[in-house]
Amino acid sequence: MDALHWWRQGDAVTQGAALVLLAMSVASWVVIVWKLRLMRQAVTDVARCTAAFWQAPSMDLAAQRLQSFDRSALVLPLVIAANSIASPAVQDIPASLATAGSLSQRLTRVLRDALHDVLGRLQFGQVLLATVGSTAPFVGLLGTVWGIYHALTAMAGAGQITIDRVSGPVGEALVMTAAGLAVAIPAVLAYNVFGRLIGRIEADLEGFARDLRELLIDTAPVQSLAGSTEGLGNASRPAAGPSQDGPAPLGSVGA
Repeated sequence: MDALHWWRQGDAVTQGAALVLLAMSVASWVVIVWKLRLMRQAVTDVARCTAAFWQAPSMDLAAQRLQSFDRSALVLPLVIAANSIASPAVQDIPASLATAGSLSQRLTRVLRDALHDVLGRLQFGQVLLATVGSTAPFVGLLGTVWGIYHALTAMAGAGQITIDRVSGPVGEALVMTAAGLAVAIPAVLAYNVFGRLIGRIEADLEGFARDLRELLIDTAPVQSLAGSTEGLGNASRPAAGPSQDGPAPLGSVGA
């Protein structure tokens, strides 16, 4: 069966269903290829970035190292968000609801927002794959049912129905069902595989964000205690002032 012949024999509904399936197939394969590259980078980058972060001597050097390792920008946004709260320069920011609360609360808020942004980029395209996988078979079935109805109506008008006249149009109509399944199966498989990978990456990022939050909370009291100890040391020193001489010798009084 020639595809051009099948296209000419179909009516507007059949051709419309075929175009919808073609658009679904192109869109799903574009997303599959793009997400396959993204997932491959993400799995590698998260492992490398977390190892490089914990080996860095300070937060600033860790952020500099992550710029060369984090190609997908998955771990670096978390570090930047946490550093913006834990940095001493944040004390110069005017008071507002964004800066209200304890250090633990502010770190939780900014890390949660940064994590949602990262996961939103990883989840991009999943809705499209799920939609294509669930609706493409029904679009193909619609084309099949309409094609069979159209073929039977045409044969009924001819006045003579034989198996040869029925098998050809019905077989052509069943092509739409096969096309719908061919579009849906790759989308469903890709959705499940990518969903599993995203779940693994999400667990790693949540664990890193939790460890980063605890690190900054634990180190904050140590820094403040060091500052207060330095202040106490300065306060214990005698204040500089004019020296007071002791009582004058008795001989000088007589003079």
